[in-house]
Amino acid sequence: MNISLFQTNPVWQDADSNLKILNQWIEKIPDQTNLVVLPEMFLTGFSMNVSVIAQTMDGVGVKWLKLKASEKGITIIGSLTIEENNRFYNRMLVALPNGNIEWYDKRHLFRMGNENDYFSPGNKILISTINGWKIMSQVCYDLRFPVWSRNSGLKYDLLIYVANWPKVRREAFLTLLKARAIENQCFVAAVNRVGTDGNGIDYAGDSVLIDPKGYSLTTLTNSDGIINFSISLAELKEFRKKFPTYLDADQFEII
Repeated sequence: MNISLFQTNPVWQDADSNLKILNQWIEKIPDQTNLVVLPEMFLTGFSMNVSVIAQTMDGVGVKWLKLKASEKGITIIGSLTIEENNRFYNRMLVALPNGNIEWYDKRHLFRMGNENDYFSPGNKILISTINGWKIMSQVCYDLRFPVWSRNSGLKYDLLIYVANWPKVRREAFLTLLKARAIENQCFVAAVNRVGTDGNGIDYAGDSVLIDPKGYSLTTLTNSDGIINFSISLAELKEFRKKFPTYLDADQFEII
């Protein structure tokens, strides 16, 4: 799997400007790229101004994802603010090269930023099949809740987090990402933003790809840019075979 992680500095609440930037960036990815991952709320920044930033599933953001996935023959993942049935969702979208789109609505809403006052939580996980990989998609604050991502029965191989995770809590971000990789015996790809948002909050980036042993394979800090990296499903399966901790995992159901 060849992955490109886009660590951006979004223009605050300006979808048109951010699309112009992304159109330039996506032309820079290697020809062999299979998967592009964008930050949380990649067209607006982490804003609660839902009356200004919200789009529908027929809006320009979703249309752009579908178009670029089809044009490039890749899968693109990132989250947008979506309005549906008079509710707002922080929706992680998975745009497939065949024109289909899957999505996951952020389960854990960041109450310290009042996200729970404006958005509705999701209640279903999403595991997509991409180039033979099973991929689970989650959003930012979900990272703090390991039960929601527990890889019971090895149901996925790659765990993706998109985030707007502030610089002041970067140690928690990096520590929890490694924990999720180790405990779930999977690769973890995390994409955060950089810069300062419209609320004056600073972000350090730290977008990273972590292997199942907890080692950071590549990372990008404090600047916008693209990380390109290749990971091996065969190597993952061999590691799980040699060190099968998943066989001793506690079994449970979320109710």
